[in-house]
Amino acid sequence: MIQNFEAIEGHIDAHHTSYKHFRRRIEQRSSSEVPVASTPLATGRQCLSGFEFDPVCQRLALDSPPRESPKCKSAQDVTEGSLQGSDDTVSSELRPFAVLSKASMSPQDKAVMKLAAPSLLNDYYTNLLDCSCNGMIALALGSSVYLWNSETHSLEGHLHPSPPAVAPAQPGRLCRQRQAISSLCWSRDGRALSIGTRRGEIQLWDVEHKSNVRCVPSHLSVVGALSWKQDILSSGSVLGRIHHHDPRAPTPLVGVSAQQGGVCSLEWSPGDDHLASGSTDGLLSIWDSDITGVTRSRQPVSTMKQPSAVKAMGWCPWQRQLIATGGGWRDGELRIWDTHSGSCIDSVPTNSQICSLRWAEKQRALVTGHGLPHHHLTCWAWDSPSLSPTYQLAGHSHRVLHLALSPCGTRIVSAGADQCVHIWAM
Repeated sequence: MIQNFEAIEGHIDAHHTSYKHFRRRIEQRSSSEVPVASTPLATGRQCLSGFEFDPVCQRLALDSPPRESPKCKSAQDVTEGSLQGSDDTVSSELRPFAVLSKASMSPQDKAVMKLAAPSLLNDYYTNLLDCSCNGMIALALGSSVYLWNSETHSLEGHLHPSPPAVAPAQPGRLCRQRQAISSLCWSRDGRALSIGTRRGEIQLWDVEHKSNVRCVPSHLSVVGALSWKQDILSSGSVLGRIHHHDPRAPTPLVGVSAQQGGVCSLEWSPGDDHLASGSTDGLLSIWDSDITGVTRSRQPVSTMKQPSAVKAMGWCPWQRQLIATGGGWRDGELRIWDTHSGSCIDSVPTNSQICSLRWAEKQRALVTGHGLPHHHLTCWAWDSPSLSPTYQLAGHSHRVLHLALSPCGTRIVSAGADQCVHIWAM
């Protein structure tokens, strides 16, 4: 359902004090509890040797409120996104992208349809949804990636990014473990899909033939984010390493750099002249386009800081020096940064966890997906240098983990921890 922002503005103000009280209570509780591991280090043998600077053990806390009591779910339950105990989540027996409801499409209703996403991992630090330039939606559910055509509203198939039965570098040694997916990203031409796993591997898939054309065991830890620059694929790990790959080359690794904190977001600018990386330590780093060479001394051209992890992040398509970031539950601020000056030119409190964001160029708007306390989407008008909210979209019962925009710019796709996908009209 959609709510006009003038009608809900007072509603948000009314919740401001209660949200502050809620957040203070959670922070007091978290000081005495052990954080839950969201992205554990890869374990077990890799199929091929990879590159990483140093295998430092690092475990990250979910950017969400801590467990309410010791009787709550274990770390493994939360890590795997096990939500079967919730009445608001989708049954795992449903087929992926099964239609749960369709809207009447009245002029006042922006909800187009609601689809099933069983086994969608409830992990703030993953990037499991993307839409290609051809309108093909890729969504990772468990250890598989499902492909749904947004034009025909049909399921086109699924990919199983499991390692090969026999490791090429070690003939005769079996390697049959299923690969848990942590990130994915379409190539610019929509023909290839890159998939990052929790075992540090990157796989490149020919989607038309549903074949795995390249397997690069690049990292020693979880691949948190992926981004393409023409034919170059960049990847970031939870150990803070950023690798650049040319899949066409016999040795695909062409460049390496390191940042402070684990990489939870990564995106090349619209003109491919800068790369933005967001860290779990709250750092937004901007790198130049010179990616060649293996060195840990390369420094970003600018670094900005916010109080929480930089997970929700996106470059503005029409003002290419600007980038938006969203704060987690300890922060809740939506910020617009000028990467040339390294300054924040606008900041708006949302009183909510910001899990994801996407720019909509046609509408000159920014869409954010939220967690506690209301699990909604908000559309913001960007009239430089200020943001103003226009309307909210409600429908998810748990946090809105991922957003994607259709190629035509008139549809927004949201995937939530309630294991549902919503299609909205912009």
